[in-house]
Amino acid sequence: MKYDPIKQKLGVFFNKSPFLRVLFYKLLDLLLLRAWYVKRELKKWKKNAPKNAQILDAGAGFGQYTHYISTLSETWNILGVDIKEEQVADCKQFFAKLGMAERVDFRVAELTTFRQENQYELILSVDVMEHILEDVAVFKNFYASLKKGGMLLISTPSDQGGSDVHHEDEHSFIDEHVRDGYGTDEIKIKLQQAGFSKIESRYTYGKMGSLSWKISMKYPILMLNASKLFYFVLPFYYLLFFPISFVLNAIDTRRKHKSGTGLLVKAFK
Repeated sequence: MKYDPIKQKLGVFFNKSPFLRVLFYKLLDLLLLRAWYVKRELKKWKKNAPKNAQILDAGAGFGQYTHYISTLSETWNILGVDIKEEQVADCKQFFAKLGMAERVDFRVAELTTFRQENQYELILSVDVMEHILEDVAVFKNFYASLKKGGMLLISTPSDQGGSDVHHEDEHSFIDEHVRDGYGTDEIKIKLQQAGFSKIESRYTYGKMGSLSWKISMKYPILMLNASKLFYFVLPFYYLLFFPISFVLNAIDTRRKHKSGTGLLVKAFK
């Protein structure tokens, strides 16, 4: 299932004004369970973060997490990198309109080659690594780019049903994925190969979170791919099902999961 074309179409509408785009960010933060987990970790990190922290959003995409980080402190400097030139240009223009160009920048970069030695206190990678085949090369670049004591925060699908794959003969729900998900041991070993020694991981998207994902993401994407008419139905769909998804997300984040379709990983230099 193609996911990028849908994001692009929705982006056209929400790009009509900075207000709509910020509103879109806030809606995504409420709707996407991974944002709940990531934001919670970012708030924890903020407590001991240096005043003039340097932060890399590795695979910034539409700029959702770059924007959230920028609201946590006015003294942090953030660089968002992405492989897509049009998204980088779009984000640069949008953040300039918000008056953030001096401390928030964007650059076209391939993560398998992008490296800035000892530059960042924090590197964020949300739903990126499942798109990159040469993942160890990226982890090595992340390690080199972190300052001593810096943290890498990763959110990615797990091998316990991530990408909606539950059997060996199934394929990822999202066509852009090159892997269905990581096992906890697999990603730990790869991060160790890159140089990381202190690594923490936990499952996200337990039973409640997985159900929320189906309601809030899978079924709408299937319908949008089936017919453009569903773009007109989408607001009414979410008006009905968003409260259910919200409650499921809240429950999921308050539980520890022995298994889950998502992984949240922290690695320290």
